[in-house]
Amino acid sequence: MTLDFHTHIFSPRVKENREQYIKADPRFAVLYSNSKARLVTADELILSMDEAGIDVSVILNIGWATHELCVETNDYILESASRYPGRLVAFCAVQPESDGAAKELERCARSGARGVGELRPDIKLFDPQCKELLAPLAEIMVRRGLILLTHASEPVGHDYPGKGDITPDKLYSLISGFPGLRIVCAHWGGGLPFYALMPEVKEKLQNVYFDTAASPFLYRPEVYQRVIGLVGADKVLFGSDYPLLGQKRALEEVKTLRLDDGIEKQVLGGN
Repeated sequence: MTLDFHTHIFSPRVKENREQYIKADPRFAVLYSNSKARLVTADELILSMDEAGIDVSVILNIGWATHELCVETNDYILESASRYPGRLVAFCAVQPESDGAAKELERCARSGARGVGELRPDIKLFDPQCKELLAPLAEIMVRRGLILLTHASEPVGHDYPGKGDITPDKLYSLISGFPGLRIVCAHWGGGLPFYALMPEVKEKLQNVYFDTAASPFLYRPEVYQRVIGLVGADKVLFGSDYPLLGQKRALEEVKTLRLDDGIEKQVLGGN
């Protein structure tokens, strides 16, 4: 089985009213003000999966600034996953500072969501190191067996739309604060795996995984072997960041690495 752990979809309503959502939400505006930034529906994602040979995709929401936009877009993601059972896995969005966040998280879990993400505290304007704010939501996620997928960014290197400032130090604080929560750090964790050479960091990463979303835009292909060597093949989850990056292109990069067959199967879905 080949599983893409990091894709984004939007409803036809969002696609057809892009300007309305740009005006309504700063996070959406950062990523999608450029008309070249693609918005795709669940149906378009399924077509991409069929072309690339991907069996299952995790469909992520984004870090909407308001509770109302989280609820609206969660509805479409949940509906899409129910319409394509066995092929799409729903992750929902919540605004942690909203009084309705816990209730919405419970609703999404009851409706089949398997996680929360892509969390964007830098755009949602809350401190990811604020344990008091996140603790009630983390308790629900642990109790419900949900996964938290958070954006991550590098403190160095080139800038790009949506890079943000969720750097390894902030991620480490989040991870340390909630050791029982399964966390996936997107985009190779902004380089966090490289700190796993420090024994105390390696110990903290026991419940943490790293997806490969947008990898060709960030690192040379050998990043796969380097991170596998640092944190283990069982901690790496293939993700494309479709439609930012084509699923077929992302998958072909992994295939060219000639990883051990067992390791490749782990990365592409076994994990």
